[in-house]
Amino acid sequence: MTKLKQTSPKAAGPKLENFLCFAIYSANLAYGRAYKPILDELGLTYTQYITIVALSEEDNQTVSSLGEKLFLESNTLTPILKNLETMGYVRRQRDPKDERKVLISLTEAGRRVREKALPLNLVRETQLTPEEFALIQKSVVKLRNNLIKGTKGAAK
Repeated sequence: MTKLKQTSPKAAGPKLENFLCFAIYSANLAYGRAYKPILDELGLTYTQYITIVALSEEDNQTVSSLGEKLFLESNTLTPILKNLETMGYVRRQRDPKDERKVLISLTEAGRRVREKALPLNLVRETQLTPEEFALIQKSVVKLRNNLIKGTKGAAK
């Protein structure tokens, strides 16, 4: 009978706590838990909230341009937009210049909910200095952009 040799944890490679991807993933989960009670009061999910934020920065966006900003495919974004429309926060209408495109804009109710949600940046809760916060935010954006750029060729 052959005995299987067990590998020790050290031989298995880096620990989970040393994975950058896990640090970002778990930080995202922590952000979600921190935002949840506040967003629950507004009756929004996090994805609905960031959609409203993106629309508050620029109205009359196409579904595809909004999806690019939010890193969401249109088949994921469309149900979110339909729900926000049902809630009275967004308006969807065909582009008069190109009927194939749908333009999305905030309603007055959508602007009001955005104003109520303005304090939702959780900077204080991170307990980071303004400099640390800015550095981490810029570093994560650079990391994301580099990963997207680096994997575009691999996806084809």
